[in-house]
Amino acid sequence: MSPIPRPVLGMILKGYPRISETFISNEIRLLEKLGFQIHLFSMRQPREKFTHDSVKQIKAAVDYLPETLLKPLPRLIYHNLRLAAKNPRVYGTALKAAYRRFLRTRKSATLKHLLQAGYLVQRLLPASGVTHLHAHFAHSPTSVAMFTSRLTDIPFSFTAHAKDIYTSDPRQIREKIGLARFVITCTEYNRKHLQALGDGHTTPIHRNYHGIDTRFFSTDLKSAKTPVPPFQILTIARLTAKKGLPTIYKALRILCDQGIELRHTHIGGGEDRELIMSLIRKLDLETVTELLGTQPHEVVLDHYRGADLFVLGCEVAPNGDRDGIPNVLAESLAMGLPVVATRISGIPELVENERTGLLVPPGQPDKLAASMLRLLTDAELRNRCIAVGKQQVTQLFDNRQLIRELAEIYRNEGLGPGA
Repeated sequence: MSPIPRPVLGMILKGYPRISETFISNEIRLLEKLGFQIHLFSMRQPREKFTHDSVKQIKAAVDYLPETLLKPLPRLIYHNLRLAAKNPRVYGTALKAAYRRFLRTRKSATLKHLLQAGYLVQRLLPASGVTHLHAHFAHSPTSVAMFTSRLTDIPFSFTAHAKDIYTSDPRQIREKIGLARFVITCTEYNRKHLQALGDGHTTPIHRNYHGIDTRFFSTDLKSAKTPVPPFQILTIARLTAKKGLPTIYKALRILCDQGIELRHTHIGGGEDRELIMSLIRKLDLETVTELLGTQPHEVVLDHYRGADLFVLGCEVAPNGDRDGIPNVLAESLAMGLPVVATRISGIPELVENERTGLLVPPGQPDKLAASMLRLLTDAELRNRCIAVGKQQVTQLFDNRQLIRELAEIYRNEGLGPGA
């Protein structure tokens, strides 16, 4: 007798691989280690020229959906027409659902998501063995998963992160919550928000922190150095509004005006690079700051080791976008690097003021500067935050433990080994 094939978990991703989404590739890699069979469906081709080593360990097959409407339109229409001809009633129901969603937002993306789902169902799913679909991010990937589910009756679930929650039309999110088998999100702050948003639905909403590899981001606390000027300050963040980078640079200017010698290094790319460069010139910080752009993990680790302080100025962007718990905060604490951050979203779930780091209100550079200086010069506070912060990450944010909790959620839904 031939062995019964294992159920395959189909993951729909916005892009794969993506440097800024290592938490997703780590999740896939660790689920595979636990015996899960996964097939990836990416809505975008990779955009970076390099990737992290962890991605090379992933065995899952990857298929790419047509990314836009214009050039691949004939291909999309061909497969959707074939699908509609096979089961016109089912396809008609999905088309009506797409039309209702379009009337809410008037966004053509709804049509694209239906066509991508039809392509996925007709062209890619038949040979995949997929029995459940899980989308990362509550906007586009979950829209494709939702339409795919309507066209096939394959159940779907999704993980909601940050921007996808707070910049999407609440009516669209509410509908997805109601149709999903279950929902996962990465902070308690998000979970409570989604529960309120899905009021009236019985869909389970689970909190599962991303976590980090505490073996990879690790250092001997006995080797922690006492900071001396010029203080080495590090920020790792996308150059985008929700990261609050202008607040950081204004705080640096305040410290420089107080005669504090410092060097600030920023790692990360993003759409606001020219805006930030202009601000640096305006504040006359060019001689004390450095923007390195996106860097591989090995380079990032070297900067963690060489820094005296990690600072992040997260805030709510004008469009409502905000962070959950940036993984770089957990990485910093695991590396024994003390943290100053802002009191927003899920950050206080990791950075507890006066215990694992210092928190300040967003958009207040004077308070940020004062807390930065305090954590650089107050040895007792610094040592306490380093020790307790590392302990907190080890206990609550170790991705090996968190992935077992995630695997249990899937197993309860009949997926994975032991289900």
